[in-house]
Amino acid sequence: MNFQCGNRKLDFSVAHVMGILNVTPDSFSDGGRFNSVDSALRHAEQMVSDGATLIDIGGESTRPGADTVTTEEELARVIPAVEAITARLDVAVSVDTSNPEVIRQSAAAGAHLINDVRSLRLDGALQAAAATGLPVCLMHWDGDPGAVKEAPQYSQPIETVVKQFLQARVSACEGAGIGRDKILLDPGFGFGKNHQHNFRLLNRLDALHELGLPLLTGLSRKRMIGEATGTETADQRGSGSVTGAVICALKGAKILRVHDVKQTAEAIRVLTATLREGNE
Repeated sequence: MNFQCGNRKLDFSVAHVMGILNVTPDSFSDGGRFNSVDSALRHAEQMVSDGATLIDIGGESTRPGADTVTTEEELARVIPAVEAITARLDVAVSVDTSNPEVIRQSAAAGAHLINDVRSLRLDGALQAAAATGLPVCLMHWDGDPGAVKEAPQYSQPIETVVKQFLQARVSACEGAGIGRDKILLDPGFGFGKNHQHNFRLLNRLDALHELGLPLLTGLSRKRMIGEATGTETADQRGSGSVTGAVICALKGAKILRVHDVKQTAEAIRVLTATLREGNE
């Protein structure tokens, strides 16, 4: 199966590694490290060298308690990075945004994918995404898109909740003119979910295949990894994150959104060689 990502085609017979590039001062893992164009480009170059086939650029932190970002601030962070990376590197560029104007300007700057943690629910986002013609990734995040649940509770199994939510967002996209061939789904690990929710969802990830759309997963360095491994800080969660990415790939995820690109790419190569019994 191939997935058209802007002017690029991704071969989904294997799992792809998406490198995270936060051009923010306050993201939970690497805030402030890559918020200049030069540092962002250097990091993107390294991630491509390490095996990333997509780079996900984010200009708004979604960690609990993060400051609100104005449209002008987000544009100033994201657009120069999109322009620099698309001009210089052979890689698909995704923009992690919910803002309609950032969606429009990112597409004009050369982005290949819109990755929205709020599933295009903000006013005007769905229409903006449809107008770009770009593929989109829809993520499960229950409740108010601007809030994080402190003690999330659901009346149904988490995989059912996620599946029903994503199906509704897929229907909304189709109604706006975004075809199913342009939609990826993200179960939203860590967003409105507690420890048990996250790991039940990971264990039952294949339930989401009933929706018939490719999965993008992102659990890299998140609290769920720290809770399972007993690691306090995000930068101590590399090994656990790589393990989580391999589990996602085994359960059919096609794009793995990660911080530790080299380690994840190597692990996926070993997994692929195993599944193909060395016949690359």
